[in-house]
This record gives sequence, C-alpha cells and structure tokens, in this order.
Amino acid sequence: MKNIPHDYYLKFLDQKVIEDTLEFHNKGNFTIHDCVKNISLLHNLPPQLLSDLTGNELQLYPDMDITTKGVKLEALEPTSPLHRNQSCDFFDDRDITFESIKKLISPLLSIGENTHKRGYPSAGALYSVEIFCCSLSPKNIWPCPEKILHLLPHSRKFEIMQGSYDASVIKEAILPTGSKIGNPSLAIIYVMYMPKTLFKYRYRGYRLALMETGSIYMLVDLQCKHLNIKSRQWSGYTDNMLCKAIGLNPTLFFPACVHLIGG
Repeated sequence: MKNIPHDYYLKFLDQKVIEDTLEFHNKGNFTIHDCVKNISLLHNLPPQLLSDLTGNELQLYPDMDITTKGVKLEALEPTSPLHRNQSCDFFDDRDITFESIKKLISPLLSIGENTHKRGYPSAGALYSVEIFCCSLSPKNIWPCPEKILHLLPHSRKFEIMQGSYDASVIKEAILPTGSKIGNPSLAIIYVMYMPKTLFKYRYRGYRLALMETGSIYMLVDLQCKHLNIKSRQWSGYTDNMLCKAIGLNPTLFFPACVHLIGG
C-alpha cells in the first residue's frame, strides 16, 4: 500500500463539486454555543405533537389492512451478537483502559497485511472516512501527552495529532454547556475527507461516505456491547468547532458523527 499525502487528492478534485457539497453539507450544520443560546432554535413543535411523530413505523397504506396476516416476524434474541445495547443516556465519570480502546477499534482495521480490505464496506475501496479517538477524561491512561489519535487501519497504528494536549478543548467542542449526557470517557469521531470522497464518484461520493460512516459506527456499537462498554451516537456539535479542536481544515474535512464511549 502506498503512503499518499492526503493533499495529493486535491489534484483530482473538481472545485465546483467540493463547493456545492460544502454548501449542501453546511445546511445540515447548526451552531451550539453560549453566544447564540438565546437566539437559536431547532423547532417550534409542541411536546405532545413531537411525541406523536416520534418512534412510529411508516405505513404506505395506513387505511388499508393489507399486512401479511399469519406471518410473525421474530426479533433478535438479546444474546445474539447482532443485538445492540440501548444508547447510553448518562455516562459516569469512569476511565477506559487503552487495551479496551484497541479492542474497540479492532473491527475497523485491515483484515490482512497484504490487502487493503477492512472490516466494513467502502465504495470503490476509497475508505474516505477518517477515524479519530479522543480522550475526554483525565483518568484515562493515554500512550502520549496528546489527547487525539488518528487511526491508521492498514499500518495498525495511531497517528498522534500534534498540539492536542488539552482534553477540555475537544470536550467543549463536542459537549455544549448544559448537556445532560454526563462524562463520557472517549469520543470516536468519524470524519469524511472530501477530496478522497468526491474525486471518483463526484456528488454521489458524499452519499457513499455517509453509508460508510454508518457501517463503521454500527461495528463499534456492537463491539461496545461485546466489551461491556456504554456508547451513544452524538450529533450535538458544531462542525467548525470540532474541526478546530482536532486540527483539521473544515473546508476539506466534514465531521459525520461523534461516537461517545464510557461507563
């Protein structure tokens, strides 16, 4: 496998495609910060209506009783390896050993030394989603003073993100003031690197990268259950603040999801 500099992909990128995708992506972004807490609003839906609209199945013919009568589908047994735990509502302030973190990301590594294949599908084998492990707790025993590590799946190593000494910076970017989620120990951040995402499949590459992100975080979610670790997918962050905390260019790196891990 060749070690290609990440900015080499820019040579093959259509500038209009990246500008259009950035514009669209930003429409799904929102700012969570104290400076706008009195002027920002997500929606105006009353609680009862929101409750009515939540958790429903979508029937295409709700007024017609045309279901497959007599056919009963069986849910997974709780003991099944594919049965995920419920998302954690509150994290206690507990540490996670680095050995547990290594096991947590093991499904994401290359499956062999002589292949680029990893433990999840990727369109065209581009693997355009980058994975960052961020220590959020001072109780964690970390292998270096820096608090953010970038996964290198084929090398089976972590790349140390320079300057990331202060865990409070990344924690503030992920968890807004007043969040009631508790104190997660670790954040795994899935970030789409857009030059790699778009140079081959153009606009469709954005969709494919989101599909890849879902495959990755479901594997991590199931591994959390196997290791008896609590987890929760998290979208309550602002892209630019998150990129700044990691040390990434927000016009090229788009955060897709944060995965909170803890006890």
